[in-house]
Amino acid sequence: MNYELNIEVLEDIEASIEELSKLLVKVVDDGAAVGFLPPMKQSFAREYWNSVLAPGVILFVAKINKHIVGSVQLHLCAKENGLHRADIAKLITDPNFRRRGLGRALMQKAEERAIQEGRSLLVLDTREGDPSNLLYQSLGFIEAGRIPYFAKSANGELHTTVLYYKSL
Repeated sequence: MNYELNIEVLEDIEASIEELSKLLVKVVDDGAAVGFLPPMKQSFAREYWNSVLAPGVILFVAKINKHIVGSVQLHLCAKENGLHRADIAKLITDPNFRRRGLGRALMQKAEERAIQEGRSLLVLDTREGDPSNLLYQSLGFIEAGRIPYFAKSANGELHTTVLYYKSL
């Protein structure tokens, strides 16, 4: 399949909210551990996206043939003692486009922007056992620790989260 991948920064949600909402519902209903439980309502996804853009939050989207198929957020720490760091949040990719480098491309753009913003440390967390662990490790993130019973799944099972960091 031939496609053109572009990574963009979204500074306004309005024009993309329906597409972002459909993507979020799709990945949550597919089992992604990004803070929500399936089944996810479209209205709840829209409400979430309407709250994302805030000072210090940079939203990247991956587009294939002009359609949003992934996103990640860079949260710049605004605390006086944390101006050197940023959090990576909510890396999501459309299940139909996984294993094609979208997550890697999004992470690389977020890392480049973090450096431009004068950040020297990135931190993130993800569910133990998810494929994202392999991606983060391959990008040079180092495991800092694990928190058992951190997040609940739709069936009530409690999962461990893995904390990662990367010096830039």
